[in-house]
Amino acid sequence: MDSSAIVSVGYDEFRQILELEYIDGDIYQYFGVSKALHRALLDAPSIGQFVNTEIKGTFQYKRV
Repeated sequence: MDSSAIVSVGYDEFRQILELEYIDGDIYQYFGVSKALHRALLDAPSIGQFVNTEIKGTFQYKRV
């Protein structure tokens, strides 16, 4: 993973849950994320910037 903020990205296509592990060890699950948006995240030039503009504030989430 080439990101200064995110260590890993997981995705459950069936449940549409995006799971992000941040550099500080926090793990968040974002709900209702489409497969297309997950793919766009992986293809983004900056994963952190994509998360900040397209994921945070848009999807419900929980810290796990």
